[in-house]
Amino acid sequence: MSLAFLRRTLSRKPVLPDVLEIDGRLVPLRVRVSPRARRMTLRADAALGCIGLTLPNGISHRRAAAFLETQKPWIAACTQKWPTPRPFAPGADIPYGDTEIRIEWRADLPRTARLEGEVLHIGGPAEALPRRVETWLRREALRLLAEDCTALAAEIGLPPPPIRLGDTTGRWGSCSSQGALAFSWRLVMAPEFVRRAVAAHEVAHIVHHNHGPEFHALCSRLSGATARKATRWLAVHGAALHWIGRR
Repeated sequence: MSLAFLRRTLSRKPVLPDVLEIDGRLVPLRVRVSPRARRMTLRADAALGCIGLTLPNGISHRRAAAFLETQKPWIAACTQKWPTPRPFAPGADIPYGDTEIRIEWRADLPRTARLEGEVLHIGGPAEALPRRVETWLRREALRLLAEDCTALAAEIGLPPPPIRLGDTTGRWGSCSSQGALAFSWRLVMAPEFVRRAVAAHEVAHIVHHNHGPEFHALCSRLSGATARKATRWLAVHGAALHWIGRR
């Protein structure tokens, strides 16, 4: 192997970047090669704040880069509609159910977050503040969703279902074939009727593992008239929940 070949190999850089600069904003790029794809496609993920590029087999990175260049106006139009990050910081307001609470931080306060009225008091090292706020919100989400699901299950003669939390972007809740429920912890920052409607949807799935007429009838019985309203709210505002706590 010649020295010239080694130099060319070592100096060669990938054509596709990990991050796109769009109107001064850095936007992560996620590239996926799919054997089923017939053409290059782009997807703007408002929840994750990234652009997804799907490539068919055999497409060179140079051709993909040229495609990205032609799509920059479309990407810019999408990113302009994305929510604004709302980091967990001293003095910041964050949604909590039907209210907004303010983060009050002082190093000398107890490290465990404590809510008094509409103020969340928290202490300890400043760099640990975001993690402690999220820990408190997750704990509240588990408590509130457990209360919701226990009450809803009791309405139809079921015991309290097991519950766990995650941070998924594709769905707000799920029900396993064994009746275990999972929810996004970010529902604690949605209005209460939204959180309860999602809980009702998943409790109904314990009985009906489909979306047939019987499921919808039970879901309506449990959630009343709020199911469609909650779906519309999440369609409009759901992505913004994923930007809370983001720097």
